[in-house]
Amino acid sequence: MKPFDLAELVLLAAIWGASFLFMRLGAHEFGPVAMAALRVGIASLVLLPLLAARQGLAELRSAWKPLVMVGLLNSALPFALFSYAALSITAGLSSILNATTPLWGAIVAWVWLSQRLNAPRIAGLVLGFAGVLFLAWDKASFKPGGSGWAILACLGAALCYGIAASYTKRFLSHVAPLAVATGSQVTAALMLALPAFLWWPAQMPSARAWIGVVLLAVLCSALAYILFFRLMSRIGPSNTISVTFLIPVFAVLWGWLFLAESFTPAMALGCAVVLLGTALAVGLLPRPKKA
Repeated sequence: MKPFDLAELVLLAAIWGASFLFMRLGAHEFGPVAMAALRVGIASLVLLPLLAARQGLAELRSAWKPLVMVGLLNSALPFALFSYAALSITAGLSSILNATTPLWGAIVAWVWLSQRLNAPRIAGLVLGFAGVLFLAWDKASFKPGGSGWAILACLGAALCYGIAASYTKRFLSHVAPLAVATGSQVTAALMLALPAFLWWPAQMPSARAWIGVVLLAVLCSALAYILFFRLMSRIGPSNTISVTFLIPVFAVLWGWLFLAESFTPAMALGCAVVLLGTALAVGLLPRPKKA
C-alpha cells in the first residue's frame, strides 16, 4: 500500500470514528429518525452536484431499483439504528459493535454468494461474536433505562451493512462508485422524509445539535463515501475493509476528548477480541506457511 493510500485510509477511519461523536451530539435533540433523515438529505445535496459534474446522473435512472435496496440497507436503516443507540451507549461501545460488520458480511457472503469459509475464518466468527457477548454481557439490560436494545440496534445496523456489501457486489458492480454513493443517499433521504416529518422534534434543536448533524452529513457521509469508494478502486476491498479496525480507536479517542467518555479495561479486552476475530473471519491475518 502506498503512503498516500495509507494516509487516506487513516483519514477515513478518523472521519467515521467521529460519526459516533456527532451522533451523540444530536441524537437526543433530533431523535433517531429525524437525525438519520437530515444526515442522508444533506449528504445528497453535497453529492448530487458532484455526480452531475461527472455526467453520472443517467446511472441513477438506469440502476434505481438496486439503489433503493442499497439506500435502505446501507444508509436509512443503519443510520437510524446507530442514532437510536447513541441515546444510551457511548460512542466507543457503538464503534466496537460496528466493527462486527465484516463478521456479518462474511456470513452473508457465505450463505448468499457461496463464498467458502475455511477453519480459520470460522474460528474468527466464533471469536468475534464471543467478544461481542463479553462486551454486552453486563450491559444488555432490556429494562427501562437499560442499554440492551441499543446494543441490538448496533448489531442490527452492522448486519444491514453486511447484507448491503454482498448486494452491492452482486447487483451494482457495474455502476460507478460515486453513483452508488449518491444514489444510496438520495433513496435513503426519500424513504426517511415522511417518517422524519412525523417524528420531527417538537422543540427546535440547539446550534450544537445542528452542527453535529451537518458535520455528520458532510464529513461522515458525503466525503467519507467518496474516500471509501476511491480506496476500493485503488487498493481493493480486502485492504479497504481494514478501516474497520481503526474506527474504534478514533471513536474512543474522540469520545474521551470531547465527551469525557471512559474506556475501561474490559472494553479494551472485548474490543481486542472482536477485532482479532474479525481479522480472522475476513482473512486479513496471514495463514502460516506449510513446511
